[in-house]
Amino acid sequence: MIKKFIDKLLGKSASGKGGRPDFGKRQEVGPQEHGIDPKLVDERALNVVHTLKEAGFEAYVVGGAVRDLLVGLRPKDFDVATNATPEQVKGLFRRAFIIGRRFRIVHVVYGRGREHEVIEVSTFRAYMDNAAAEQVAGNEKTSKSELAGMKHAVDSSGRVLRDNVWGPQDEDATRRDFTINAMYYDPETQTVVDYHNGIKDAKKRVIRMIGDPLTRYREDPVRIIRAVRFAAKLSPLGFKIEAKTAAPLVQSQALLADVPQSRLFDEMLKLLQTGHALATIEQLKALGMSRGIYPLLDVVVERADQPFVKAALQDTDRRVGESKPVAPSFLLACVLWADVRDGWAARLADKQHPFPALQDAIDDVFNARIGDVSGRGKLAADMREIWMMQPRFDKRTGSTPFSLVEQPRFRAAFDFMRLRADVGEVDVLLADWWQEFSQASDAVREDLVAQMRDEQHKGVRRVRSAPKPAQRDASRDQPRDEAPSRAAPAHEGDAPAGDTSTGDAPKKRRRRRRKPGGGAGGESGGGSGGESSPAASRD
Repeated sequence: MIKKFIDKLLGKSASGKGGRPDFGKRQEVGPQEHGIDPKLVDERALNVVHTLKEAGFEAYVVGGAVRDLLVGLRPKDFDVATNATPEQVKGLFRRAFIIGRRFRIVHVVYGRGREHEVIEVSTFRAYMDNAAAEQVAGNEKTSKSELAGMKHAVDSSGRVLRDNVWGPQDEDATRRDFTINAMYYDPETQTVVDYHNGIKDAKKRVIRMIGDPLTRYREDPVRIIRAVRFAAKLSPLGFKIEAKTAAPLVQSQALLADVPQSRLFDEMLKLLQTGHALATIEQLKALGMSRGIYPLLDVVVERADQPFVKAALQDTDRRVGESKPVAPSFLLACVLWADVRDGWAARLADKQHPFPALQDAIDDVFNARIGDVSGRGKLAADMREIWMMQPRFDKRTGSTPFSLVEQPRFRAAFDFMRLRADVGEVDVLLADWWQEFSQASDAVREDLVAQMRDEQHKGVRRVRSAPKPAQRDASRDQPRDEAPSRAAPAHEGDAPAGDTSTGDAPKKRRRRRRKPGGGAGGESGGGSGGESSPAASRD
């Protein structure tokens, strides 16, 4: 009788063994079997676990970090799971913040500025039978007032809108999505706790859903996107989605219509900015899901084979792999540039002034492609600056070059223009000139502008002839982020990269030795110390 009451209180089905979910069998696996290298565990995650355990709570590294550790990868993010409540966790750390309504979690923050790191701490959650949950009309977008004060609630389709009922570890494991994401690692004892054969699936390279896949996708449709993301990330290691887990993916896509657009936007960025953008697009195509997840993602998939967009995706993957920063504003600016460029050209053909015409074209693209999700915030402002700077690169005399390199978004805008040059949309000489100018000392910058002014006054047309393979500038064969730093002195007599001026060109100037650190274009001009990759410094 007491057991039935407890089961009812926790939302468990009272229909006997057949209705009770399988919470699995606890397995504790030692370091000799799992083979995790403890040196790969982040020190801040270790500190969080140690602090919680010292206070008398259970604490484990959990989820994707354990999965990555098992297959020998260094995790980029570390999450911790504990039996401490969010309020108890917050009280143990100086900089900790409770966030979320759907799932209340704690962000423990280390460091400040761009170097800060967040360890996400969640409380073990009870497995709740959706039949016993509070039901609300509508969905998460339309039922916010009804959800106030609820701890466990679902909508009419069975999607979980609130999940803040605490419980034991075995139930917490069962309510997670995939077996390879439902393991717990104690870095102090080096023990992995596994309830659903996650270690076995990791060794077999299988992505398998815990429980009935269709039911789990209905509980949280974002799991559809997560399945694709994990398959793309882990495919180089041989992972594949289990047939039963993959079967309902396409038919479940319709469930995404009720997910808030802001959440879908964030999930789209995870697909594109975790270092596996091209692999993700291939997975979407292979699974028959190239359309229908999110409108802007449809555009990315559709244009992924275009040289300009493909180059941006490749460079983003490369930068993530090298632990360099990337920003959505740059990648989305690349994806939508064709729309801006064509709209701008149409307005110029109607004799509109160039800059207002460009502004109008950008507004149309925001309205048509991005809407109100993130299109009116910082992301939109950064994209607009990248696009609006493009015509300004054509002016290389007077004060314009000096003021342009001082703009906060100069580096991203230059990288964008460099990428356009790489695919033949603008003259590569233009990109070479701006790269040299941005990295030069004040004196060399004055010389570059003076030379450009003299050439324009004499009507000299600079023509770039294709260099012979043996004479090709070595810096062009290196990744663009390995371009010579401004701090490196130039050799006496060096000419600008790619300068093959012919005819009655001005007399070749003698290059002054660059100053190691000073000058108007110092750190604020270059922004990333010579970084010229198309994704550099895009915060």
